[in-house]
Amino acid sequence: MARGLMIFTIVSIWVSVFFSLLTIYGAVTFLLKNLKPPKRKLDPLVEYPLITIVVPAHNEEIVIKDTVRAILNLNYPKEQMEILVFADNCTDNTYEEARSVTRLPQYADFNIEIIQRRGKGGKAGVLNDALARAKGDWLCVYDADAMPERNALYFLVKKGIEDPQNYAAVFGRNKTRNYKQNFLTRYINLEVVTSQRIQHTGLWQLFKIGHIPGTNFIIQKNYAREIGGWDNGALTEDTALSFRIMEKGKLIALAPQAEAFQQEPETIGVYYRQRKRWAKGNYEVITGNLKHLFDKSNWRIKWEVFYYINTFFWFNCAIVISSGIFLINLVTMLLNFIGFTLQMPFTFGGGNRQIAAILLVNWAMMFAIYLLQINIALVSQYGQATTENFLYSVASYFTYSQLFLGVSIAAFFSLVLDRIFKRDGTKWYKTQRFND
Repeated sequence: MARGLMIFTIVSIWVSVFFSLLTIYGAVTFLLKNLKPPKRKLDPLVEYPLITIVVPAHNEEIVIKDTVRAILNLNYPKEQMEILVFADNCTDNTYEEARSVTRLPQYADFNIEIIQRRGKGGKAGVLNDALARAKGDWLCVYDADAMPERNALYFLVKKGIEDPQNYAAVFGRNKTRNYKQNFLTRYINLEVVTSQRIQHTGLWQLFKIGHIPGTNFIIQKNYAREIGGWDNGALTEDTALSFRIMEKGKLIALAPQAEAFQQEPETIGVYYRQRKRWAKGNYEVITGNLKHLFDKSNWRIKWEVFYYINTFFWFNCAIVISSGIFLINLVTMLLNFIGFTLQMPFTFGGGNRQIAAILLVNWAMMFAIYLLQINIALVSQYGQATTENFLYSVASYFTYSQLFLGVSIAAFFSLVLDRIFKRDGTKWYKTQRFND
């Protein structure tokens, strides 16, 4: 039994190392292919389709004005933008704050509507309401805390019209706008930069696989209607929609120059509740799509299911078992040191040196790859390759990544208990916002 656990742990870690190196290879290839200085003047698009921009906002009075203003200042023809801001079941001044921006004289001739909504379904419900009334050819979504960079919509549309037959949706990159706030936001910034610059680019470069990130993306309106829109009440409606798009054989394209700046949690409590909801939602999507590993679905969705299983189940399980093995052996060694005579429970039969050496090599590889992918990502983003961020990346392995693992475990057991006790686990946690 003990030997089986050790073999499972070691093999699992090696598999994860392989996938990490493969993703890094794809990301570096993508980055090297796109080492072009940005143009000072953007080329006109061959067409400017009508875009319906949707902003779901539930109790967002702190951030909504900046977001609405950023959208109104997008570098896209204003006559080709329909802007719908939904104050969704708000109990604060979100509606009034958004309206105050639209009353400014410089925005008088924009097609923007601030809507007070009392429906159900959370963010997914808002998006479905918007889908039903949208006049645009594409639906563009920005969360209430996500301020798009001036050219973000231009680059999303540019990518979408490259191949509208295959590109059902297009997503950009998100950045942390409050990353200098404290230790936590600096760690989150490392996570965001790495996911945007390594995972997303690597998967797109190697397999043409993309994910709808929840904000800063566009989707073809008619296609969204065809597949039934968003899953009302889903904890991660973006991930669920991504799987349904891939299931139909369509692509979600990456537009790396389309950037938005979003606010991240500034306290551990807010971070825990937000990330637990995300992790739990991802577990729900994974378990709901396991069938695609064995049916006749296209290879991309099979790969995606396997990738999620490796990331959220297999590797997390291996890390937990590996940590358990280490702690049990450590306690046994300490007890033997103070006078007890106990047999080391986890060895390969030749004492504890073999297992200790193997686990040490595995740990060193994981640590090295962890630092490698973060710092490649930092180098690729202007202003992020600093000595300070390097030191944060080292510290984050022993702190932030362990916190993230704990959140993932808590989310998994929460989902299991929901299934056992038939609980409604779709309660939406509203992420708290902070003044910049």
